[in-house]
Amino acid sequence: MSQSLARALVWFRRDLRMDDQAALYHALKSAQVVFCCFILDTDILVALPRADRRVVFILGALQELDQALRARGGALIVRHGPAADEIPRLAAELQVQAVFCNHDDEPAALARDALVTERLQRFGAQLRSFKDHVIFERREVMTATGGPYGVFTPYKNAWLRKIQPFYLSSYPVERYTDALAHSELAQGVPSLEAIGFEPAALPASLGQGASGAQALLEDFLDRMDRYDRARDFPAVKGPSYLSTHLRFGTVSIRRLASLAHQRMQGGDHGAEVWLSELIWRDFYHQVMHHHPHAMTGAFRREYDGISWEQGPHAEQLFKAWCDGETGYPLVDAAMKQLNETGYQHNRLRMVTASFLTKDLGLDWRWGERYFAEQLLDFDLAANNGGWQWASSSGCDAQPYFRIFNPVSQSEKFDADGKFIRRYLPQLAGLSNKAIHAPWLAAPLELQAAGVELGGNYPRPIVDHAIARERTLARYAVVKSRALPEPDQP
Repeated sequence: MSQSLARALVWFRRDLRMDDQAALYHALKSAQVVFCCFILDTDILVALPRADRRVVFILGALQELDQALRARGGALIVRHGPAADEIPRLAAELQVQAVFCNHDDEPAALARDALVTERLQRFGAQLRSFKDHVIFERREVMTATGGPYGVFTPYKNAWLRKIQPFYLSSYPVERYTDALAHSELAQGVPSLEAIGFEPAALPASLGQGASGAQALLEDFLDRMDRYDRARDFPAVKGPSYLSTHLRFGTVSIRRLASLAHQRMQGGDHGAEVWLSELIWRDFYHQVMHHHPHAMTGAFRREYDGISWEQGPHAEQLFKAWCDGETGYPLVDAAMKQLNETGYQHNRLRMVTASFLTKDLGLDWRWGERYFAEQLLDFDLAANNGGWQWASSSGCDAQPYFRIFNPVSQSEKFDADGKFIRRYLPQLAGLSNKAIHAPWLAAPLELQAAGVELGGNYPRPIVDHAIARERTLARYAVVKSRALPEPDQP
């Protein structure tokens, strides 16, 4: 094997693992000596709260990655500063001819990478980037007319027609690790305090780095065949809980999709449904690539004309939603889960998003921003896609006239109230019927359960039936002047 480069640098980003890592593989095959780095990018960190769970998770993953690299003769160089400054500086110090990384199609990341490319070129170095975060990206799955898909099901069908073992095979990094090099610049992973952050609790089940992802995957493999039946019930252990690991790349998407695809071919319906969820992830990333305007405004531009609630009362409603004080138990329990753990069950993300936009009449971007602050697994493309789906402004979105009833959702997906009781213990004494709508319970039952409406639990801040009519009227105005949806097949 000929190695065309003398020295290369691998820039880890949202791919914090050694196993099946595209950029690392290509660097090891292309260069005689390979260094590895991660930049704690202050351009990103400056906007985060001082006790941010994601920073804690990242540092833990970096520690494990550093240990794995050292076991193979390398080490992880960790810098703290603007990535656009630190990568060219580090590349010059190490005298590398190329920096290898994996694609990141978020608008801010593309701008950063363009700047890094320009600065590297000043001293003859290159930035080489590879696909690693999704199975298909950018223009790999297009319509028959060459346009991007705007509806999920046709996209999924095209995805499944295109998939072959080649796209799901892993990169055999371990064959080429002899090229890994240790540098005196690798001084270990800094502490939270050293970079200006404070401790924050992570769910114990999340684990650390690639080993945490592996433990979760092994646990899910025994449950995957039941995923289709269990995934919608927040009190049941139904999901894979791998979303944070996928977000930071401590597990390979190729490995997960390959496992799901193999099982689906064997007739496993649970695996088929789980694979669909992974395909949704690809779908939203290609939407971000083709429609960057949707990352800040409505995918369907006419929905930017919706008259959302504004003013002090709207802000009070938003605070009640954020704090889990709406008076609707399933909504409140879901928001308590998010605030306490950094995770929210997928079914509940739909319920809480629908409640914010269609019961409270608040701009979906308010909720999107709050989720971006709180979610451990925050991913711009998926978060934006989910919020626009709920608000009916996105591609393949929930029709505006379909409005989740928070009580019906509660009765259907938490019938026994187990999830509600976990996060709203003040309601634990209510019957399974009353716990979904305490304001309808008999006064004697409330008293016996120790529930005081307006005291230890709020009354509903809106009437769902009235809010529904307001929403229909609000959206009807927009639909009356609707424009064609962009780039539909």
